[in-house]
Order: sequence, then C-alpha cells, then structure tokens
Amino acid sequence: MYGRRLIQRLAGIVAVWKAGIRLFVTLAACSVLTGSLSSQVLAQEQPEEEHQERIWDHELNRWLTPEELGHLEIYFSEDEAAQVMFPDSEKIRRETLTLTSDQKAFVEKVIGWEFPEYTFDVFIGETQGNVDGYALIQNTIGKHRPITYMVGVTATGECMNFEVMVYREARGNEIATKRFNYQYQGKTIGDPIRINRDIINITGATMSVRSASAGVKRVLVLVNEFYLKPRGLGRDVLAANKQEKGFFEVLFGL
Repeated sequence: MYGRRLIQRLAGIVAVWKAGIRLFVTLAACSVLTGSLSSQVLAQEQPEEEHQERIWDHELNRWLTPEELGHLEIYFSEDEAAQVMFPDSEKIRRETLTLTSDQKAFVEKVIGWEFPEYTFDVFIGETQGNVDGYALIQNTIGKHRPITYMVGVTATGECMNFEVMVYREARGNEIATKRFNYQYQGKTIGDPIRINRDIINITGATMSVRSASAGVKRVLVLVNEFYLKPRGLGRDVLAANKQEKGFFEVLFGL
C-alpha cells in the first residue's frame, strides 16, 4: 500500500516536472519570437529619412531635398552618343582601354589630378579602314553627383564634340546645351581647358563646368598617349604645373 502511494507521488512529481520543462521551453520560444518580431516592427517603424543620404548644399545653405538628390536627366544612351560623335562613319567599333599602374600615374601627372579608373570605354569611328576619331565615356563628379558624358576627339587630336549622356544634379544642366559645350570643340592637349582661361563658366554650375573641363582634358591626354602616339601622330606633353595641380586638388579634394 505504502509502495503504491510512493510510486503515485513520484509519478505526479515527474509529471509536474515535465510540465514545467514544457512551459519553460514554450516561454523561451515565445520570448525569442517576440523579440524577433519586435526588432522587425522597430525596423519598419524607423523613418526612412534615417536611411537616406543627406547632402548639405553650401550655396543654398540647406539640406538637399529627396527630389533634388534623385534628380536624373538622360539625354543619350552609349550607342546614341557614339552615333552623334561619328554620324558619317561607316562603322563604329568599341573597345576597352586598360591602363597599368604606371600608365595611370603618368596620365595623373600630366593632367594634375588623381582618378580612380583604370579602364575606359572607347568608341572608334572608321571609314574605309581609316580612323575618323575616338570617343570616350567619362564619369566625373559635379557638385554632388557624377556626370556621365562622351568626349569625341579627331584622328589628329582635337576635341570635336562633347555630349552629356546622364545629368544627375538638380541645377546646372546648361552644360548639356550646345551654346555651352561648343567651347570644347577644337581644344587640344596644349590648351588650358579651364574656367576663366578658355572656358566660360555657368552661374550656379561652376563645379559641373570644372568637372566637364577636367574630363575633356583627360580624354585628350588618353587619346594622345594610347592611340595617336602609337600611330606616330601624338605629341609630347608636360606635367601640369603647380597652379593647375592646385586647381584640380581643390576640385577633387586631393
């Protein structure tokens, strides 16, 4: 009799113990799930503004609005821009110009500023086996955003055209107009290609103009060094002087 009661009591203790374990596991699982859901809810409730990029405009003396930050004007695709550069060429072929570290360092020394790219997309217009010219796609920072444009160079090393492909700034899109970019036509590596020297500025778009001018200079040097010189048509260039280096250091924060 006593043994039977002892067994029943032990069985009850075991049952309670198992129930306690189940309760503990259930509470623990709920806690984890609740914590996970809470984290998701908090993440969802956080205002999107905290994750958005914020840029202060010193001229406007305020933060740029989301509309200004997301501004985008597309003028040409790559192929369309190439057609504008070589309207009369029989064919336009595309290749990639890749620089070694030494070649990149040389170009940087000549133009007076450093750049991150090692490769450039090049379009070459040809007619009856003769080269009509070269056109390179450039991406250089404007005031806040990069500007994508194409610079065309003749077979003898003169800038023949400049076309903005994508403009991402809220102001300053006048650089995409012919009344501005005609200034680059005829420029060579021997020209300053600088604001207040041989390029007229656009009010409110100074950084975009400087950026575009720097890109034109780079294209002229790249074409001269890697396409014209191998054909015996290039010219020797000197490194940028201190004044020019100072200009590009201000422009690119170097």
